[in-house]
Amino acid sequence: MFALQQDDSLDGHRAPAIWRTMLTIDRGLVNLVGKLTVSGAVPARLRGRPLLLVANHIGVFDAFVLMAACKRIGINPRFMLAGGILDMPVLGPALRVSGHLRVDRGQATTAVGQFAEAAEALRTTREPIIVYPEGRISHDPGLWPERGKTGAARLALAAGVPVLPISQWGAHEAVYWGSETVNGPADLIPIARSGLSAPLRRPRFKVHFGTPVDLSEIDPQRPGAGVRAHAKIMQAITDGLVPLRRDEPVRPRFHDPTRPTDTVSPWKPVSGS
Repeated sequence: MFALQQDDSLDGHRAPAIWRTMLTIDRGLVNLVGKLTVSGAVPARLRGRPLLLVANHIGVFDAFVLMAACKRIGINPRFMLAGGILDMPVLGPALRVSGHLRVDRGQATTAVGQFAEAAEALRTTREPIIVYPEGRISHDPGLWPERGKTGAARLALAAGVPVLPISQWGAHEAVYWGSETVNGPADLIPIARSGLSAPLRRPRFKVHFGTPVDLSEIDPQRPGAGVRAHAKIMQAITDGLVPLRRDEPVRPRFHDPTRPTDTVSPWKPVSGS
């Protein structure tokens, strides 16, 4: 479980200047590295209110691509970020002021208290929040979504906020997965080499904003509600992913020798077996 903290200095619906600046810089970076195509949108009725955006996780560069895609359609999302990132020098303070939600493990006295704080933060935030339900970059050989965790689904049910799936493809070609832990400069060489060559390769980044996931028939109080909601969310992400990678239905053409492939996705379509 975890506790979420939102920066209390935010007022109104306008994103802080520092975050708008970071999004503008990010858009330039993404345009430098590859070509971004965005489809779908966030409905007008869901703008300016709490909204949970859930996306598949395919590479270390995909957060930058998601930010650029959101900027293109006119929204300024926040992320659920690990406390360690928000505590980093220089970057941490900038992200805290930007209003991202802090994810801390083991900080509240009870699991019930932690979950209540998380739901309240999600319910009252003024901008869309992006979450990766998988919790990590997919280890599936075909890069289909992993089984994931029910935390995002349970939070959405508890907070009563709409959920909109985002499917993305192509960001895995920008930078290698790398290593689980960095023990020295050697661990960074594959990441650096792939990242520096990306502007020459010009990978194509595809991001699709799907239709809101209908969770109205799921009673949050009934046992297994989180599991059922999670399944609907992950299926919606996968359904949106299929047309994005129509010419790569089984495995990605781009081979990343550093990415583990030790799990099997339960969501991939039969044709993606």
